[in-house]
Amino acid sequence: MSDFAAVILAAGKGTRMKSDLHKVLHPIAGRPMIDHLLASVDDLSPVHKVVVVGAGREQLEAALGDRALTCLQEPQLGTGHAVQQAQAALGGFEGDVLVMYGDVPFVRSATMRAMLDRLHGDSTPAVVVLGFEPQDALQYGRVMADANGVIGKMVEYKDASEAERACTLCNSGLLAARASDLWALLDRVGNDNAQGEYYLPDVVNIAIGDGRICAVVKTDDPDEVAGINSRSELAQAEARWQAARRERAMAEGASLVAPQTVFFSWDTEIGRDVTVEPNVVFGPGVTIADGATIHAFSHLEGASVGPGCSVGPFARLRPGAVMEQGSKVGNFVEMKKAVLGPGAKANHLSYLGDATVGAGANIGAGTITCNYDGYFKYKTEIGERAFIGSNSALIAPVKIGADAIVAAGSAVSRDVDAGDLRMVRGEQIVKPGWADRFHDTMKKKKAAEKKR
Repeated sequence: MSDFAAVILAAGKGTRMKSDLHKVLHPIAGRPMIDHLLASVDDLSPVHKVVVVGAGREQLEAALGDRALTCLQEPQLGTGHAVQQAQAALGGFEGDVLVMYGDVPFVRSATMRAMLDRLHGDSTPAVVVLGFEPQDALQYGRVMADANGVIGKMVEYKDASEAERACTLCNSGLLAARASDLWALLDRVGNDNAQGEYYLPDVVNIAIGDGRICAVVKTDDPDEVAGINSRSELAQAEARWQAARRERAMAEGASLVAPQTVFFSWDTEIGRDVTVEPNVVFGPGVTIADGATIHAFSHLEGASVGPGCSVGPFARLRPGAVMEQGSKVGNFVEMKKAVLGPGAKANHLSYLGDATVGAGANIGAGTITCNYDGYFKYKTEIGERAFIGSNSALIAPVKIGADAIVAAGSAVSRDVDAGDLRMVRGEQIVKPGWADRFHDTMKKKKAAEKKR
């Protein structure tokens, strides 16, 4: 494959999104849409990546860091003008240029490769366009091409005849060309149109007018080139992505009890024979090993769940939560930056933060690790087979030794040695008959009040 540069257009204002966040930074499956696109581009190892920025450039530049070059389009005079801004950033690059859009995030690397391959295929076309056939062609520009994909004409819907509008092959706006051809053609694009803008697709008709061949490569999936310009379209893209990911999870051996209620992130890893019950959300950074069960209404983010583990229902695993083989967290248990050792369990109403829990330990209902003093975080270490009684507070930093027992209701602020019992409670005072006398007195007072 020849060297290529990716030019991604992201200078639009995104006014239909009605957001202070740059349009292409809005997430799908927990990942900014432009990052979905960049991941596919990176699969093909481009020599350069240039993102054309405009409104909100500071946000984009901060998000991209050193992953791509940026260049500014100001003023914004159309897509052709936008691509021209990348010429200086690419310097003397002489390879192929692939032009894409930051708000069209799901173009597959295989499709990009097909476009670049066609550029060097039969008749070595000057420009290769990506076409698609939607269910409803609406007002998309049309690509008039023969059976071999050789383009005879590109026409905007408003300029098309009835016969041309009957053509169902539409222009996605994505194209590939050799750098020398692209810059020369763009120099000849005019702005004699209602908007006074320089349109990128005009390079095709200019090349055809010169007697050059231009070709179209068609994607079989119209959703691959769906643009996202509004909150509604963002939600639709999320729904399509989630539906595909659910199907993949089940095809790879996971059971989703109610698939439509389970939400994955872009990087969720889920093993075989995993059962996921209804209304489960996987945030970014989650790995689920074979044989685990994620019960209903659980939320996981930045967590690792080991083989045969059980999570929930109504559990929350936050970043840094690690459950080792066969461990269990039950209803209304929260873990953050904590490790639950093999076979350990916290079944009810507990918080484990900045903690390690040894193999086979039992965390009683209502137990919390008090890890924060308002300024710093501290660690709790619980040994193997330790038993922490219900409603205990472990005040970090503290260590509970192996096989130790912490009695229910204890507030533990000092280390407990292995095999010890620690009971930290106030003295229980019993006053025989006091409650009966109290009730009698109060009932008499109440009766007297009623007689008044």
